[in-house]
Amino acid sequence: MNKKEAYEQKVQAQVDEWNAEILKLKAQAAKAKAEVQINFNNQVEELQQKKETVNEKLIQLKEASGESWEDLKAGIEEGLDLLKTTVNSIISRYK
Repeated sequence: MNKKEAYEQKVQAQVDEWNAEILKLKAQAAKAKAEVQINFNNQVEELQQKKETVNEKLIQLKEASGESWEDLKAGIEEGLDLLKTTVNSIISRYK
């Protein structure tokens, strides 16, 4: 396995982890009171959009050839960090 394939697998695993977390948050939102639920759902939807952005970058990474995939790493890392920050913010806000 080369560096690119290893990185793809790492990113995919992180995206899968955040996807599972989003599903947990959606389940938690369904149990919240109506007013809280609206705000919570809006934040989870924003999180879902950020995850989709990372998914799109992951697709670009998989399609990249040669060393050009290295250029995509910074954007992917930034997207993963943003996902992590957003998930942690939502979790801490609604615990």
